This record gives sequence, C-alpha cells and structure tokens, in this order.
Amino acid sequence: MKKTILWILSFLITAFILVYQRTTGPTYPLRGNANLGGIEISYKLLRSHETTQDYEININAKNPDITGYVLYKRFNTQDALIRKPLQRKKDNLISVLPKQPSAGKLEYRVILRHLGAELDLSGKNPIIIRFKDPVPTLIIIVHILVMFLALLFSTRTGFEALRADTNPRKLTLWTFIFLVLGGLIFGPLMQKFAFGAFWTGFPFGTDLTDNKTLIALIGWLIALIAVFRKDKPARGWVLGASILMIAIFLIPHSLLGSELDYSTLEKQETQVIQESGQLNQHFL
Repeated sequence: MKKTILWILSFLITAFILVYQRTTGPTYPLRGNANLGGIEISYKLLRSHETTQDYEININAKNPDITGYVLYKRFNTQDALIRKPLQRKKDNLISVLPKQPSAGKLEYRVILRHLGAELDLSGKNPIIIRFKDPVPTLIIIVHILVMFLALLFSTRTGFEALRADTNPRKLTLWTFIFLVLGGLIFGPLMQKFAFGAFWTGFPFGTDLTDNKTLIALIGWLIALIAVFRKDKPARGWVLGASILMIAIFLIPHSLLGSELDYSTLEKQETQVIQESGQLNQHFL
C-alpha cells in the first residue's frame, strides 16, 4: 500500500512539473481574453509553427467595427517593421506571417482597433514565433512518453532513497535507462528533424534543453555508479540526483533553444547567387 501511494504521489508531481514546464516555455501559445470598447475578445497567438506553411493569425471578433493590423519583422535583425492589415472574413480578422527557415524567428504584434481606440494583444513585448521542420508523430509520442517515465522514475527513486528499509538500486537503473532513451536518443532525433542538428548543447552550442539533459544525465550517472559500487545504498547521491532532476525540469521548456542567425544565412545566400552567376558566365 505504501509503495502504491508513493507511485501515485510521484505521478502527480511528474504531471504537475511537465505541465508547468510546457506552459511556461517560450513556444507555448499566448492565450487570453481582451476587452475592446466593452467587447470581449478571446485569442490564441502561436509562438511555434512548422516551416511547411505560413502562419495564419486568426482573431474572432464578431463586431464589424473592430479592425486591426499586424506589425512584424525577423527576430534579432535590423529589418524595418512590416505592417499588414487584418482582413475580415465573416466574424474573424485574419492576417498571414511568412514562413521562415528552420529555427528562424519572427517577432510580431497584433493590434486591434475600435472607434479610434487601440489594443495590443501581444502586451508589453512582441511575440516571438519560431519555425521548425516537421517531426514524425511517432518520434514525438515516444520522446514524450520516455521523458515522462524518466521524470516519474526519478521522483519515485528519490522517495525510495528516503526509506531506510529499501535499496534504490533497481529504480536508479531504470531512471538512467529512460533518461538515456529520452535524452540521448529520441531527444536528438527530435532536434535533428526539427532544426537539422542532433545536439546543439555543450560543447557545440548553448541550447539550454540539451544542456539540461546533459546535467541530468551526469547526475544520474554518478548516482548509478554510487549505488552499484557500494554495499550500502548510496541514498545521498540518489536523492541528490532526484532533486537535481526536478530542479532541471522546472526550467521552462525550449528556453534558449535553437535560433537561426539571419546574417549568416544571408551571407550563404549571397555566396550561392555569386557562384551561380559565375557558373552561368562560364557556360556563356
């Protein structure tokens, strides 16, 4: 009965942490309700989109007197802001942001107008939307499932380390296995499909998700070595790895993730154009 309670408690903690991590991350849609001239407007503005198509902004605003426009530009560039009107289609106001290459970002604002009054749905700061290539659904499902199990077993193993009459060795091993599968196999596969690289954390980059995974793996590897090298359960190492895992997962998802350097891209495009011109001259 006690083990069942600990599993249930571990499940609840895991579910809470994963929901918190996801909903506080920079790619989670911006949702809300706004009041413009006494009219309630609900909206959902995306912060992540696939490279296969443009992003259509769609705001439900039944009052025909409500109009608006969108301001946008490429993120982290000196581009001038582009202004596009919101087009009315029945009860909706619609505009389109152009799709970007993988890891490319746009910053944008959505402004509604009613009888001279304006309302910026994006708030104080512009919304940042990042584009990614499609990832096979099966890989997404397996990655989410395995990472859920990794955190679930990590939390449960931490509780086991607090019990004086048990040995957390088996649970430690399972935690490490799930973390390797999710963090070193399916995580990099997700990254490769979405952004073209298996690993962009240390020592190759500063991707926080990859670096968090690396730190968690090191923590649980130390705990795993400790529980198998000692006759007595290494409860301190196991508990420390479990707490470290929770702390890591409380950091918002996709923070400091992959980002396209537009200046580098433009140099590459210019080089391709120049080489193409030289090739045409050669054949002429």
